[in-house]
Amino acid sequence: MSIPEPYIALALQTACDAVNLDQTTEAARERMARSLERIRIQILGSKRFIGADVRLVVLPEYFLTGFPMGEPAAVWAEKAALEIDGPEYQTLGRIAAEADVFIGGNAYERDPHFPGLYFQTSFVVAPSGETVLRNRRLVSMFAPSPYDVYDRYVEVYGKEALFPVADTEIGRLAAISSEEILYPEIARALALRGAEVIVHPTSEAASPIPSPKNIAKQARAIENLAYVVSANSAGIDGISIPRASTDGSSKVIDYRGLVLGEAGYGESMTGYAEIDIAGLRRYRRRPGMANILSRQPMGLWREAYEGFDIQPRNSLLDEAGAAITPTPPFYAERQRKAIQGLVDKGVV
Repeated sequence: MSIPEPYIALALQTACDAVNLDQTTEAARERMARSLERIRIQILGSKRFIGADVRLVVLPEYFLTGFPMGEPAAVWAEKAALEIDGPEYQTLGRIAAEADVFIGGNAYERDPHFPGLYFQTSFVVAPSGETVLRNRRLVSMFAPSPYDVYDRYVEVYGKEALFPVADTEIGRLAAISSEEILYPEIARALALRGAEVIVHPTSEAASPIPSPKNIAKQARAIENLAYVVSANSAGIDGISIPRASTDGSSKVIDYRGLVLGEAGYGESMTGYAEIDIAGLRRYRRRPGMANILSRQPMGLWREAYEGFDIQPRNSLLDEAGAAITPTPPFYAERQRKAIQGLVDKGVV
């Protein structure tokens, strides 16, 4: 594939209309459809204003639904989780084709191989309408992850599905869900598989002072010589917390850690900047102190991590290998056990 021409990436800061108060799945789907139409108009309008070279638009975390506020896993899976390549993905594909852009985003998603569960999925939809990247969140405080059903997940999808990278006409794309930006190992695993642009759908408490996630975004860009396109919510309606608790700071960061464009508060298209894949590839191939990616003693890191299995894998598989639907107390109890394990090892 030839080297892409420079293009514009937009971190579209759009409001989330949550489905928590909807009493039926039908009402939730209707709300999602209204949100998709609003976003379609915003994408097309933003591209007309910014320019025809907008090729990548990133949407916030769980932009169609909000997040569960105590709903049992089975209830949230039925009401808020999308079907793989279902109607909502098909609509996103039509929007991507109409606007001639790649659309990155994040949604809760059902999987027929794991009934009773849902996964939080970051995705990229191409202008062809095809979903070319699907990355399920690996580290989550209150939701199932592929690691919780690891053996079955790898059996179905293979290990390459845990850290996927899509080779596209606008560069090699990867995705990290919201809080996972705080875990350097995830971004490094993606970079080692060739990721050049990290799509980061998030819904976070932005602040004028440096926040952990904003610090981490720049750190991940520097460590891995990669662009980070991070789209935050412009507030969340329909839940009990104040709507602007997750609002602001959608941004594009380059492979040197420089913030190239950043939005303020509210719905905004101002978090956009140019992506220069040719420049990134030259920088990655240039010898010198700044080439951090080429200076990694990976064997040393592997030895340092050996023996520290903090979170158990397969914690949502029964003895027969079938998925277990978690109860609300499950996640807190699992974390307490993990902390106790760190205490027993003398780590904390």
